[in-house]
Amino acid sequence: MASPSSYMAIVTMALLILFLGSSTAQLSTDYYSQSCPKLFPTVKSAVKSAIAKEARMGASLLRLFFHDCFVNGCDGSVLLDDTSSFIGEKNAAPNANSARGFDVVDDIKSKVEKACPGVVSCADVLAIAARDSVVILGGPSWNVKLGRRDARTASQAAANNSIPPPTSNLNQLISRFQALGLSTRDLVALAGSHTIGQARCTSFRARIYNETNIDNSFAKTRQSNCPRASGSGDNNLAPLDLQTPTAFENNYYKNLIKKKGLLHSDQQLFNGGSTDSIVRKYSNSRSNFNADFVAGMIKMEISAHSLDQMERLGRTAEG
Repeated sequence: MASPSSYMAIVTMALLILFLGSSTAQLSTDYYSQSCPKLFPTVKSAVKSAIAKEARMGASLLRLFFHDCFVNGCDGSVLLDDTSSFIGEKNAAPNANSARGFDVVDDIKSKVEKACPGVVSCADVLAIAARDSVVILGGPSWNVKLGRRDARTASQAAANNSIPPPTSNLNQLISRFQALGLSTRDLVALAGSHTIGQARCTSFRARIYNETNIDNSFAKTRQSNCPRASGSGDNNLAPLDLQTPTAFENNYYKNLIKKKGLLHSDQQLFNGGSTDSIVRKYSNSRSNFNADFVAGMIKMEISAHSLDQMERLGRTAEG
């Protein structure tokens, strides 16, 4: 006869298999069509207003969504403040003094609550806001699958371990994306989100002073606002895309070919490795980039949701 612990393991595994088979069905593009018909225009109006006040905010909201999805799924856990029972993700290394837009998400959620109280999750609000940010800044649109449950806990350790740092090499990036069920092509396409936004000096200092696969004039330009000494100008900003940091297009890939990637992890995508051909493809075709970016976003949302459901089941089985 099986022991209680082994029986529980078998039951848990069976439940995980069931969830993996049904997790995509739990999300739907029309999830709130009856319960909150004004959801999409409400979110879009608020995002448009926030970007009008500060064009960088679109990139900040998109980045916030990525950082949410990479840690136990797109469950809104990145939005949670620390409590007496857990230390959250806001002050994890990838987010501290860096992640921003929390006040904008709060404002959007407040407006959504007025339209339909107690219906829409914060996780879904963030997912829609990320999509709308891309569209407002000139990028492609896609139908966001909705129906996520908000996280009730968060983990600083998980954020530190799950979000790829800007020092990542190509193999590390590929491995991290594979852990979310994403392919190498998805990695390169989603990295194109760096066609908008800015980065802090502390994130690219080592690259502009120590690396050789970088355009010399580009390095000198960046050095003018990012001193070599650590602790000096750490929070000084530079655009991830030198040409059009508030327009969502394919200049990011053109920059990589010219060795003008700002982050070490960016330039790793075009550095004589397996992803060079994909970078060339996107640099030559904005439409190919847009199509693969959309496919990657949808795949990330679904894959991350599956992982989130597995995590919730695991906690239930343990408890």
